[in-house]
Amino acid sequence: MIPRHIALHILKYAKQYPIVALVGPRQSGKTTLAKALFPTHKYVSLENLDLRHHASTDPRGFLDDCGPFVILDEVQRVPELFSYLQERVDTNQEPAQYILTGSSQFLLIEKITQSLSGRIITFKLFPLSYPELCQYPPDKNFESIYQTRHPNREKVDQKKLYTILWQGLYPRIHDQHLDSNKWYENYLLTYAERDIRSLLNVRNLRTFENFLKLCASQSAQLMNYTSLAGAVGVSVPTIKEWISILETSGLIFILPPYFNNFSKRIIKAPKIYFTDTGLLCHLLSIRNVEHLASHPLLGFIFETFIVSECFKRFYNIAESPPLYFWRDQSGNEIDLLIYDGQTSFPIEVKLSQTFNIDFTHSIAKWLTLDGNTASKGSVIYGGEHTLRTNTTIPAIPWYLL
Repeated sequence: MIPRHIALHILKYAKQYPIVALVGPRQSGKTTLAKALFPTHKYVSLENLDLRHHASTDPRGFLDDCGPFVILDEVQRVPELFSYLQERVDTNQEPAQYILTGSSQFLLIEKITQSLSGRIITFKLFPLSYPELCQYPPDKNFESIYQTRHPNREKVDQKKLYTILWQGLYPRIHDQHLDSNKWYENYLLTYAERDIRSLLNVRNLRTFENFLKLCASQSAQLMNYTSLAGAVGVSVPTIKEWISILETSGLIFILPPYFNNFSKRIIKAPKIYFTDTGLLCHLLSIRNVEHLASHPLLGFIFETFIVSECFKRFYNIAESPPLYFWRDQSGNEIDLLIYDGQTSFPIEVKLSQTFNIDFTHSIAKWLTLDGNTASKGSVIYGGEHTLRTNTTIPAIPWYLL
């Protein structure tokens, strides 16, 4: 098992709550991590039909049989259990009695909101981050993410970068050295058949598959619900519902535009990003690394990788990602803003291996806006050398952050 950076935070807060929930997209490593962190807990999978039937028809007897200190995997499949869990932990507040995992985040979280509020702490686990893949030390705090340089890290050439982008970062692919293209094919089939059919009234799965592919073609770009609806042949409310399902399933996330009173010329449409570039490449029918290297959307795929890395790394320190982008009607744009509650740290993402001073222009404009308290930013690019180190906008190779 590749060590996960969120593990320390789970263990820390597990001492304070009787129930710990671990949610995230399918195959992100939730069960493996739960077993590793709580090795003495009994493990029960509610994918098992007999156990599921027992839990549904006799929740109290099922929990009696399990005893305290149990991992309940795919617990959202038996929503009847949540009220009985509430009853038990109200009687006994001992920490980390029940470890819950679930792939369908929205179902699990809905039941948590109804029954277990105040009794449970929830963590989100996504595919590996690049530092996890390389087994680098975890981020120390909020400020260290994308603002601390690690000059001793191994250099990464373009071929290796493209391989990482194409393979993606789902743990099973790297743990077992699997053919990533075939793995994603089966992953999507499982997702569509098991999750979508059970959650949405999608009569034609091919229509939903086309929707997924269209979303992939827009990753790292402004999202246009009307355009998507027209292309797929469904209503705008349906598109919004499907986007919400993808987001709460952990396959995508939405990056909202940054808005503050110092600038009112903001485009309000959000951007859409996939949490894993391997899945993104598969949906774009990119069959190998050579195809990726010449793909017209390569720049957007790289931006998706950098922004999703930041997104995952915040969750790995048990923080909600405070991420935005900025774009005005004059065409000035900043790919990523990390907001700490008082000021924002602007980041420009460029795949180019060669630095160009033009890469800094949008950040420089941002820093001079009236009322802006930010004083520095950075360009993350595909080169091998850190440049402009004594300026407010240095250029840093992506793998050093």
